[in-house]
Amino acid sequence: VQLQACGGGLVQAGGSLRLSCAASGRIFSNSAVGWFRQAPGKDRDFVAGIRWSGASPRYADSVKGRFTISRDNAENTVYLQMNSLKPEDTAVYYCALEHVYFGTNDDRYRYWGQGTQVTVSS
Repeated sequence: VQLQACGGGLVQAGGSLRLSCAASGRIFSNSAVGWFRQAPGKDRDFVAGIRWSGASPRYADSVKGRFTISRDNAENTVYLQMNSLKPEDTAVYYCALEHVYFGTNDDRYRYWGQGTQVTVSS
């Protein structure tokens, strides 16, 4: 499985960005894709996740109502639409995939894309 994340950038507070995670390889409908983020000096935290089938989107409390995770069947891509961005959303964002497991523990995900930097200025 290979994952390629992109879409980060610099945006002002209140702005929006859309991250993309393109996946290839052997992926099953029950596989799960998660977005995680890591700010300098902090642990890597779960942000949002979704089954490869598109079912069961879930979010960290800190992003509920602002971020939306979705999947494009045709393009084998998972998106993270981020609205109403705050300076505290600044981090390197990673997408990850695991078969069956669908949780918030980053140690349980085997496949990772490269990070994409999101910087939100105040």
